[in-house]
Amino acid sequence: MDSVEKLIAAKNSLKFSLEKTKVLGDSIEKSGPRLEEISQRLPYLEAAVRPIRAQEESLDAVGGHINQAVVPAAAVLRVFDAIHGLEKSLSDPQSDLSGYLSVLKRLEEALRFLGDNCEMAIQWLDDIVEYLEDYKIADGRYISNLKKALKYLRELQKNEEKGRLDGGLLEAALDRLEKEFRRLLMENSVPLPMSSQSSLEEQACIAPSQLPVPVITKLQAIFERLIANDRLEKCISIYVEVRSSNVRASLQALKLDYLEITISEFNNVQSIEGYIAKWSRHLEFAVKHLFEAEYKLCNDVFERMGLDVWRDCFAKIAAQAGMLAFLQFGKTVTESKKDPIKLLKLLDIFASLNKLRLDFNRLFGGAACAEIQNLTRDLIKRVIEGSCEIFWELSVQVELQRDSPPPTDGSVPRLVSFITDYCNRLLGDDYKPILTQALAIERSWKHEKFQERLLVDELLKLIKSIEVNLETWSKAYSDPSLSHLFLMNNHWHLFKHLKGTKLGGLLGDFWLKEHEQDKESFSTAYFRESWQKLPALLSREGLILFSGGRATARDLVKKRLKAFNEAFDDMYKKHSNWVISDKDLREKTCQIIVQAIVPVYRSYMQNYGPLVEQDASASKYAKFTAQSLEQTLMSLFQPKPLRYGSFKAGRSSGKFNNVVTDQYQAAVTSA
Repeated sequence: MDSVEKLIAAKNSLKFSLEKTKVLGDSIEKSGPRLEEISQRLPYLEAAVRPIRAQEESLDAVGGHINQAVVPAAAVLRVFDAIHGLEKSLSDPQSDLSGYLSVLKRLEEALRFLGDNCEMAIQWLDDIVEYLEDYKIADGRYISNLKKALKYLRELQKNEEKGRLDGGLLEAALDRLEKEFRRLLMENSVPLPMSSQSSLEEQACIAPSQLPVPVITKLQAIFERLIANDRLEKCISIYVEVRSSNVRASLQALKLDYLEITISEFNNVQSIEGYIAKWSRHLEFAVKHLFEAEYKLCNDVFERMGLDVWRDCFAKIAAQAGMLAFLQFGKTVTESKKDPIKLLKLLDIFASLNKLRLDFNRLFGGAACAEIQNLTRDLIKRVIEGSCEIFWELSVQVELQRDSPPPTDGSVPRLVSFITDYCNRLLGDDYKPILTQALAIERSWKHEKFQERLLVDELLKLIKSIEVNLETWSKAYSDPSLSHLFLMNNHWHLFKHLKGTKLGGLLGDFWLKEHEQDKESFSTAYFRESWQKLPALLSREGLILFSGGRATARDLVKKRLKAFNEAFDDMYKKHSNWVISDKDLREKTCQIIVQAIVPVYRSYMQNYGPLVEQDASASKYAKFTAQSLEQTLMSLFQPKPLRYGSFKAGRSSGKFNNVVTDQYQAAVTSA
């Protein structure tokens, strides 16, 4: 029994061993490909582990060098990882600007660390690879792979130099900061609340709203970070764009389209005369309020950046906001055709610039405003030269008018009324000081001395030329009575319009008295050559009413009334086309005529009118009553509707055109 049990146990054991062998055989069969794969990878593994298989003394020698290279490299990697950990904190500067700037500063510091240490870490790693190669501590293939890895690191470091080794994180953060800078400016830059109808005097007390101090503080903090990253020009560009746009919006209500007018768009200075007054007011307002405010604000915002920075910024704002357009308009005026009215307009421009001289020197005096300075100097030079050229040629142009015909109605020529008013304006408080200054500057450029007497003498010369013109023109009339009326008109005009004026004071009382006497003399001569002849036609000679010659007397009265009526009609028809511009002189002259004729006519009609009044044809002879005759005579010499004309010489130099404007009209009338 024991033997059978042993055999059975042996059988079972053998069967189990066979099954186990079979399983092992299957496993060995399956392990064949894996062993083949291991066999193929073995050389690479061998190369990889060869440094470990190096001699112990070699490994001990290189260990310290490896640690020195790997530690800084690992530090660089840790900093690099930390940089990308800041990305979430640099998403929105508006919500927490101080925190954003603080994180940004940490990012800059980390990038500076990378910039300072990346190259060094790579160099140390490169030194270790050379050491391994020189001492054959590692396999050649292993060394080659290490060199390839280091080459890749160098290329990566070089390519990332512009990106500050952060993959563009800093640039994106700075872009967001620039947007925040623009937002702060735009939300706090508000144009002046002006309406186009508001006067500048009312607006003058309204100063542009300055940026609040907290906003300026934020802008300065942003500037500090942007400038640290070479973005100063971009910041200035944003600031200039926003603030210049704000100034332009403030000026827009003033309707400054006229500043863009070109020389081809107007024929003479009168067509833009109204704009020149606006230009003076608008320029003063822009300089003293808008540009003054921007000047101060640039200083407040950029004071930490230095004088050159904020003045350069202000210069760009002034140029872009419209200062150049103001100066260009003045230049356009100087290029228009020359005439006497233009002299006054040029002096207005010079007065405006002179009034703002200190403001210009302070605001635009720096090197950054060179363009504005050059344009201003050029404008002043053009204004002074143009003014002086017109002034010194005035008497020549008056003389050239001598060949032109006098007014057909015997009135005061436009030239006479214009020159008398013009000279008084030049001597007035508004123009004399500025004209004197312009003439003095012009003489100084020529290294000549100027005395105020030169200005006075030139204006007196103008009046003397006018007197000669009047004498010449009076001889052009074929009718002596019209010549006398013309001289009466003009001598009275010179006396009345210069008496009590500064020009009259320079001419003297004797000169004025002479013209008053000349007026009386020519008034008498006019009456003698014309209306004085009429009363003699109503002669009473031969009229005997109570001697049986009534029919004869009636015929004689008819004949004399007919002669009087015909002479009166002819004279009235001719003289009613003549003009006495001055109301007082006109009424006085008419009264003299009335007093000489109407009493004689009234007496004649009272005595001899009944002889013809009962006649069927009485209306042919008794055409007037004494009252209607007086009314007819009092209607003489009325001014015609005003006509506008040009002050042009027969041999014109081409520099004087369209002198007479609305305020310098041909006739001087009184209500």
